[in-house]
Amino acid sequence: MARPPAASLIGSPEEVEAQFYEALQRGDIERLMALWADDDEIVCVHPGGTRAIGGAAIRASYEAIFARGGIPVRPEHVRRVAVLGCALHHLVERIEVPGEKGPKSAWVIATNLYLKTTQGWRLASHHASPGLAHEPPAFGGETPSTLH
Repeated sequence: MARPPAASLIGSPEEVEAQFYEALQRGDIERLMALWADDDEIVCVHPGGTRAIGGAAIRASYEAIFARGGIPVRPEHVRRVAVLGCALHHLVERIEVPGEKGPKSAWVIATNLYLKTTQGWRLASHHASPGLAHEPPAFGGETPSTLH
């Protein structure tokens, strides 16, 4: 399946990230896919899922998710590292989950990798861990339980 052309050059990883989460909230598959790098090795790992490698696999995974509508997700606690045309963002995704007593929040730890391409900044990898029922501690205060 052909990818839609990117709407415009995107000037920063932060702009791509904002558009990515807006597309997730709206369930906008065309906008979402236009944010990904045009590379066979782009990858997406959904919470508890396997790796989706390449544009067609990533698109299929999001089409299945968007069949139920957009995702009520907001990025929080973003930490950024940028080096020579590459930006890595570690963040917490807050997802509003409907409940019997009203909406509750669930949290997902995510990592987004952005590359500067001839088309501007683009997403090359999105990796999200399984959801948590409680908000994780603020970044910077976390202590690893295992050193690798």
